[in-house]
Amino acid sequence: MLTSLAFIFLVGLSMAAICQKIKLPRIIGMLITGIVLGPYVLDLLDPSILSISADLRQMALIIILLKAGLSLNIEDLKKVGRPAIMMSCVPASFEILGFFLCAPYILGIDRISAAVMGSVLAAVSPAVVVPRMVTLMEKGYGTQKSIPQMIMAGASCDDIFVIVLFTTFTGMAQGGSANFMDFLNIPISIILGIVLGAVTGYLLSWFFETAYARKHYVRNSMKVIIVLGISFLLMAIETWLEGIVAVSGLLAIVSMACVIKLKSTSFVSKRLSEKFGKLWLAAEVLLFVLVGAAVDIRYTLDAGVAAILMIFVALLFRSVGVLVCMLKTPLSKKERLFCVIAYLPKATVQAAIGSVPLAMGLPCGQIVLSVAVLAILITAPLGAIGIDCTYQKFLQKEKHLVD
Repeated sequence: MLTSLAFIFLVGLSMAAICQKIKLPRIIGMLITGIVLGPYVLDLLDPSILSISADLRQMALIIILLKAGLSLNIEDLKKVGRPAIMMSCVPASFEILGFFLCAPYILGIDRISAAVMGSVLAAVSPAVVVPRMVTLMEKGYGTQKSIPQMIMAGASCDDIFVIVLFTTFTGMAQGGSANFMDFLNIPISIILGIVLGAVTGYLLSWFFETAYARKHYVRNSMKVIIVLGISFLLMAIETWLEGIVAVSGLLAIVSMACVIKLKSTSFVSKRLSEKFGKLWLAAEVLLFVLVGAAVDIRYTLDAGVAAILMIFVALLFRSVGVLVCMLKTPLSKKERLFCVIAYLPKATVQAAIGSVPLAMGLPCGQIVLSVAVLAILITAPLGAIGIDCTYQKFLQKEKHLVD
């Protein structure tokens, strides 16, 4: 395992640096590293690390979500409440509709299989989007109209919505039927996740303040470890309550971080954000290299031109959904176009659930996995390059942050 970790960090960072040198996003180098080192090309990664790959990817995602929550301004988010809520479900719904209407003609599959494929492909990648939005918030781009906050909030909820639909559609494909409770679990999961995180964040802030008042000062490094431990526990609670009540662990983590920022002094929240930012430097490499390692490049050969066409048709539907969310907002045409670009990348969810229909023995499993792999290879770099190349041109920078 140690050799595999050495390969992941050293080769991953080297490839990221090369991509950065030639003006490409670092993520591309990390994804390529994972694909090449992974079990489907050179097979240089230890099976033991691949067996816990999903858990390691989740840990990395938790770190960036904590940094995101500590960087999020609640007042800014309130300004864009309606569009942020719509961004969590409307673009994904439009994309699933695109698959449902077009996939039977383009790929020759039935409607239920098209819905399953749409639910796999419809999720935006928080691993690609969230760190970029955090960077924009730190630089002050688009923050006057709370654009990064809106995109980040929408991307965090989008996955929950899509995964619940995926569970419903795969159940239907296996001969079951759609259950009303499955759809009701979407708002329940979001609300309970936010409430659980807010209560946890309040209790943590109270604990830190009480310890300080009693002259038992908790160092910021120790606070990072405690917050991380509680975050892992929140994700575990989601698993424990599965089948009883739906709770979003990821939203609970973001909510907890927001409340900690709200209840703590600006110095403490800034220091915590900086420390999680440093942790993200390592977590980012681990996350994207392991996402790349989960990509079976062989399936792209089976997908063909029809799959590429379907992906871009679905992205058109998704783009219309994003523009619908922007109706009656003060955003300019360039800012709306930026929101469309920011909602293109797919990676984490597709790598996690792309192979599930095949494992379940569904007839559409092979083609779903093929299209999911191809979507990662096309949209993750496309979205990352799009965001990195357009934010300075399309978004306004806050005046007090202008160099």
